Amino acid sequence: MPGAAGLQQLGFRELGSQPYEPVWRAMQRFTDGRGPDVPDEVWLVQHPAVFTQGQAGKAEHLLLPGDIPVVQVDRGGQVTYHGPGQLVVYLLLDVKRLGFGVRELVSRMELTLIALLASYGITAAAKADAPGVYVDGAKIASLGLRIRRGCSFHGLALNVDMDMQPFNRINPCGYAGLAMTQMCDHASQIEFAEVSARLRAQLVKHLDYAEQTTLTGGID
Repeated sequence: MPGAAGLQQLGFRELGSQPYEPVWRAMQRFTDGRGPDVPDEVWLVQHPAVFTQGQAGKAEHLLLPGDIPVVQVDRGGQVTYHGPGQLVVYLLLDVKRLGFGVRELVSRMELTLIALLASYGITAAAKADAPGVYVDGAKIASLGLRIRRGCSFHGLALNVDMDMQPFNRINPCGYAGLAMTQMCDHASQIEFAEVSARLRAQLVKHLDYAEQTTLTGGID
């Protein structure tokens, strides 16, 4: 079913580098406090090194976290890693207003990422039984959402140009031995700001918005 966004703008906040937990708490406050007329937002951020464990997370998937903190969070899924050079995108959407089911939203997120990667000449695909986006069987982007009061928060993490070693300290997304990859391994001249700009455009397209706007001000 086509989304109900119509001619609305989708607002983006470029947060730069921010610690994980304050941004997570701000997402919760935004979601709990929003009314039916509050416009949707997307937050783009990089986090210092952190492992996040989803609601279904099992301790055995944390192999050797070492000095990297572990945060128990309220999204779906298992454990993943965030760190500098990874583009994390939080989708604060009124899913009920958009007319999307959760599965459709996940599919639109995957299509957004696949189109973005195609613009760099990277052929990617989704898997029906394992949400996320993959290149030659290796995972390049992870997805994890929470729906509360008909609204989504959390979102996706795209590996752009980062230290991949911490993924070896976990079973990524609960899969032992899952290969992980990143954009810079498949394309040259990857610029983080350009990746962010292209992803913004693809989100507007695949979520059925007419245009985007850049939001200013804090997230508290």
